[in-house]
Amino acid sequence: MKLKVIAYAHNGHTDKFGIPRQSREESPILTRIVFEPEYQVQEALRGLEGFSHLWLLWGFNTDSWSPTVRPPRLGGNTRMGVFATRSPFRPNPIGLSSVRLIKVESRESEEGRQLSLLVSGADVMDGTPIYDIKPYLSFSDSHPDAENGFAEESKDYHLDVVWENINRDQVKTSTRVLHDSYTPPADIQREIAYILSQDPRPAYQDNPQREYKMDYGGWRVTFSAKKSTIFVKKTEKIKK
Repeated sequence: MKLKVIAYAHNGHTDKFGIPRQSREESPILTRIVFEPEYQVQEALRGLEGFSHLWLLWGFNTDSWSPTVRPPRLGGNTRMGVFATRSPFRPNPIGLSSVRLIKVESRESEEGRQLSLLVSGADVMDGTPIYDIKPYLSFSDSHPDAENGFAEESKDYHLDVVWENINRDQVKTSTRVLHDSYTPPADIQREIAYILSQDPRPAYQDNPQREYKMDYGGWRVTFSAKKSTIFVKKTEKIKK
């Protein structure tokens, strides 16, 4: 069976490092799903605006699989079966994400009228191929009494974020601010803060002296971590 790419996802995640490990309802990150020319058909989206959430089926950028993997939230040292996780190292590199539909868009572009979907909460990289889109149905897709296995203990995991070089008047999140410096726009700051609060570091790395770099939305972020806090050291615009 051959899968057809019906669209591509576009957002600020230009690097794998920092992509959320799960799609989350509270995520402020917006992703635009732009349909390929063959699927630029308005009738194919008829009725979609009546749904608040969607399922995205998409492709991982991997070509190998492993029967066991090391889930990050278990410290990166405990192995679990790949089918008990959402690891990308699967026999078929297919991802599944539940996202909120913000709006159905029809816009003029250089190539003519372009159909796209604006969604929030997608845990995908910029340029990710989308294979299918389906409406999320609360009466069949939601199971409030479902058990979460070993993932239960880490479902509310997050870190505090301290900006060591940011304009205190621009930040509209719960992060703390220490002093001023040249920084990204407020919306990008909020998205970066959310990403860092989810702790993008490899779980087996816990060195407070180590600095990490993450690219997002055209900005390079340098940060470190100590216990339950991420410290943003530097932000700089990426030169094209």
